[in-house]
Amino acid sequence: MYVLVVSAKVKPEQRGRFLEALEDNAVRSVGDEPGCLRFDVVVDNDDPDHYLFYEVYRDAEAFAAHRDSEHFARWREAADVCLSEPLDATHTAMVITHGDRE
Repeated sequence: MYVLVVSAKVKPEQRGRFLEALEDNAVRSVGDEPGCLRFDVVVDNDDPDHYLFYEVYRDAEAFAAHRDSEHFARWREAADVCLSEPLDATHTAMVITHGDRE
């Protein structure tokens, strides 16, 4: 599996727009892309303008399809306005997974 861990720093005054665009991207990625297996977003407890994304794709081709999607293009357009610095993305491969538990 192809996994992305992304760090995003948001302009405080753009937080609402950022979260709206990000939710649309995450929901549509999991709902519309068969190769997107997971798209989680968390916020730093010590910095309300620092978000992390954890995205899991079946493979690199599925991630490439994600980047070609209309919802990704909308997200990038919003990100260009909302981010206070460039995204920091780490591209990884799954080694161990244990599943979900609430």
